[in-house]
Amino acid sequence: MAAPALARLARIGFLTLPNYSAIALVNALEACRMANYVTLAEDYRYAVVTLDGAAAAASNGLSLTPTVRLAEAGPFDLVFVCGGVSVRHAVERPLSDALRRLARRGVALGGLCTGTFALAEAGLLDGYRAAIHWENLTAIREEFAGVAFTEELFVVDRDRLTCTGGVAPLELMLTLIEARHGKPVAAKVSDQFMVERPRGGGDRQPLPLPSRIEHLHPALARAARMMDTAIERPLTVADVAAGVGLSPRQLERLFRRHLGTSPAEFSLGRRLVHARELLRQTPMSVTDVGLACGFQSAAHFSTAYRRHFGRSPREERAA
Repeated sequence: MAAPALARLARIGFLTLPNYSAIALVNALEACRMANYVTLAEDYRYAVVTLDGAAAAASNGLSLTPTVRLAEAGPFDLVFVCGGVSVRHAVERPLSDALRRLARRGVALGGLCTGTFALAEAGLLDGYRAAIHWENLTAIREEFAGVAFTEELFVVDRDRLTCTGGVAPLELMLTLIEARHGKPVAAKVSDQFMVERPRGGGDRQPLPLPSRIEHLHPALARAARMMDTAIERPLTVADVAAGVGLSPRQLERLFRRHLGTSPAEFSLGRRLVHARELLRQTPMSVTDVGLACGFQSAAHFSTAYRRHFGRSPREERAA
């Protein structure tokens, strides 16, 4: 969506799902309030909504009032679906139908935290680039092949605005505020919230593993990223070593020295963690999960999984 189109998004609905992330919602909503404060105008109009008008409980157990019924709250220029934990259980047909109706009316749609899943489930992100919290990124990529999920903090792609969680929604809203009011107003909002350097949509969200080991040795983080992007077809140690500019022996010594394991063992562990996320977060069969994680047989997958986690993939799924 170009800047002139972003500038028109002034009437915003926050559609809260059960167990939504309160911090993600409040960061976005408060940016609207602060923009009105610094411009001395009620320019942004916003409302917290649900399908039935009953306030949804956030994952911290609190609810926001007033919450109004979506059908009675509009019209909106933009509706954000606000998700959180157990989002799959919160997305049912009435929600998907409501989102499709909004799309047909030309309302821009967004997702905060795991709210992006609701848009994907409704078929409203096919052919779009999109962002979602890193914890859900692995599973959702497997489930929705028609959506280009990225590791970016937020993505604005035409009439879809998707964002990760935490404080990133504030930074997305600063982009909207700048498009409508210019950089000086966006800077004033940043100053009010003591945000020294707002990140842009092109910034990557801090994925947990590389950020944790980056300080140990840059080649370790690069090697880990290579392994994580080749889960389905695991790379050989020689391929990874060449990719980070080391010999296989040097890479082996580096992993042993800093992580106490070999590159092959580390790669296997990452694939199994990936498999656990798919078992927990998607309806994929156990066999398909194994194939998606680079295991050529169900027996090999089951044995490796049990050795690593202490229970079989089927026991994981049942739990």
